[in-house]
Amino acid sequence: MAVFEPSHLLNRLPEQFFATLTRKVQKLQKEGVTLINLGQGNPDRAAPAPIVEKMQEAAADPANHKYSPFRGYASLKQAAAAFYKKEYDVDLDPETEIAILFGSKAGLVELSQCLLNEGDTALLPDPGYPDYLSGIALAKAESAFMPLLEKNGFLPDYTAISEETWKKAKALFLNYPNNPTAAGADPAFFEDTVKYAEKHHVCVIHDFAYGALGFDGVKPPSFLQTPGAKETGVELYTLSKTYNMAGWRVAVAAGNASVIESLNLLQDHMYVSIFGAVQEAAAFAFTSDQTEVHEQAVIYEKRRDVFLEELEKGGIKASPSAGTFFVWLAVPKGWTSAAYAEMLLEKARIVTAPGSGFGSKGEGYIRISLLESEEQLQEAARRIAEQTKALHSV
Repeated sequence: MAVFEPSHLLNRLPEQFFATLTRKVQKLQKEGVTLINLGQGNPDRAAPAPIVEKMQEAAADPANHKYSPFRGYASLKQAAAAFYKKEYDVDLDPETEIAILFGSKAGLVELSQCLLNEGDTALLPDPGYPDYLSGIALAKAESAFMPLLEKNGFLPDYTAISEETWKKAKALFLNYPNNPTAAGADPAFFEDTVKYAEKHHVCVIHDFAYGALGFDGVKPPSFLQTPGAKETGVELYTLSKTYNMAGWRVAVAAGNASVIESLNLLQDHMYVSIFGAVQEAAAFAFTSDQTEVHEQAVIYEKRRDVFLEELEKGGIKASPSAGTFFVWLAVPKGWTSAAYAEMLLEKARIVTAPGSGFGSKGEGYIRISLLESEEQLQEAARRIAEQTKALHSV
């Protein structure tokens, strides 16, 4: 059989970190190994029943078996605008300031292709979500990394970015509440972001995937609440985490009208929008009672507390997550992220994500997801503490 070489464009793509991790876990599971999988950000809870029922009803409607409009149904964009007004007091024009996406992952990759030319620079958090790199590679652009350091609250220090780098930069990626560090950002940080973006004519791309998951009584702010935000960037809001609709692949981008138009234009050439029933269910989710969303954040917060308490019993102190469903845990001295994660997999049968997979500044940490029951998380914390203690006694 003939073998056809992939294009240079595909060869530019970075290794897909989560795909590699998933294959490793699946191999062990096929061998009959029982694992506690805390390595991925795949919600373990189902979408609320009313949303599922709306989807079932909409899927039975023959009108949804036809092609959807290229840029999606106005009803979903109107629902997203209503959601932003109710939750964040942000006014958005549904037609010009909202685009419908096949999940925020697709939108994050597409935005680099919309904004960057060959040789342009994008400012990326380090550590950060690996797929930011994918879009930049496809755009043949370059990356400049902003270290997220514990001493700075895992926020980038804009003063540390050289003037030369600012001049080359066309896009700046942010994500708060943050994956993987689980840190939060306050309004003052976003005000500072807008100031730098305006000064250097850089488009801010805020990945608000965990917007509904704030802890300790703090509601994570939307970037779009910041004065001047719509003039300087866009925010991506996925339904994956808020409503446990990860497999439904639906999200929105909101903000700067010129960027929204570019996204729509690119998607005009790639898709014929999302299945109409998914759009109906998504619109219903945005405008429905949000009680279950708030209850879910409480569940994740309780899981965080149970996990950290059990770790502390075993002598491991970790900083509490400000949001998301992750814990960012420092590895023992003398160990790399990958080696420590491998040890936990082999000896504790716990799957975690090595921080180095999220960037060079992720070295020295592992990311742990809170996507198991409290009992399983307690057991995982007990095993982690036990194995870590054993390291010190060797």
